[in-house]
Amino acid sequence: MLPCRVTGRVSGLLLVLSALLSLAACSSPPESHVLQGQALGTYWSVRMVMPEQARATEGLRSEIEDALELVDRQMSTWREDSDLSRFNQLEAGQSMEIPEAFAHVLETALDIAELSDGHFDPTIGPLVNLWGFGPEGRRSEPPPEDEIEQALQRVDWRRLDYDPDTRRLTQPGDAYLDFSGIAKGFAAELVAERLMERGIEHFIVDLGGDMVVRGQRPDGTPWRIAIERPEPDTRDIFSVIEVRDRALVTSGSYRNYFEYGETSFSHTIDPHIGRPIPEELVSVTVVHDDCTVADALATAITAMGADEGYRFARENELAALLLVIDGDSVAERMTEAFAGYLPQEEY
Repeated sequence: MLPCRVTGRVSGLLLVLSALLSLAACSSPPESHVLQGQALGTYWSVRMVMPEQARATEGLRSEIEDALELVDRQMSTWREDSDLSRFNQLEAGQSMEIPEAFAHVLETALDIAELSDGHFDPTIGPLVNLWGFGPEGRRSEPPPEDEIEQALQRVDWRRLDYDPDTRRLTQPGDAYLDFSGIAKGFAAELVAERLMERGIEHFIVDLGGDMVVRGQRPDGTPWRIAIERPEPDTRDIFSVIEVRDRALVTSGSYRNYFEYGETSFSHTIDPHIGRPIPEELVSVTVVHDDCTVADALATAITAMGADEGYRFARENELAALLLVIDGDSVAERMTEAFAGYLPQEEY
């Protein structure tokens, strides 16, 4: 998920959905190089193994930042001048030609919306704003029922009129696109493309927990990725997987939320009912060959809830790990495809 833009709350936002960490970060061998920074309201880091024939890292940081800026400029709801915001401001019946990157993300979003029966919905923006997780500001209590119902009337991906041949997108009226559940995955893929163009074949791109993993570690073994225990005040490891040439995304409800009375309200909202998901499902990790798709799938499964989300993942043969609150402990629901990434030996 793409969190809010960097503000005075940076220190807290840098932890949002950062459930995936490289174990290799504990000790950086001479062959490894690391770049890091902040963008899209979160942190980013690139850990890479540099072959002699690859070009030097000089200028690479600016290429990475340019790629991230492209995503922000085209798809941010936090910028009034972004292409996405310009579409949201159109009157009913007006249309615009959207840029190529925007179009790719939109087309992927519509595919996952159809696959997930609308549990991933790129038009969810009115609900995100209403619940205080968008650019209109935070809130300290749930919105009134009538406002939820009004916002729900504006949420339906099937209302969008899009022509992929011309990349022309027509505003149906009051549609508000929000790519927070998919754009960060695309941004990680875009950074990975820049690295590959440099001749860098072994690396981890980590964009606030959305990861693209290519190649292997300097010693020839798969990259090892740690999945955090879903508790807001810890960075303890829950599980470890080994991957080559895959994308990983964790969608979690335990870092970005507000409390009202005895109830916590997560930033992940079910588009079908217009309300945040129940507290039981606290983390979903998806491994896929494409980070854009993995981001949207993790969001969709989270919105479905533990039971339906697990069924969906199994029926579609997805590599998914769901962490669910079970009394005072955390229980895991792991698909067979995900189990294939568990280490064969103790780490």
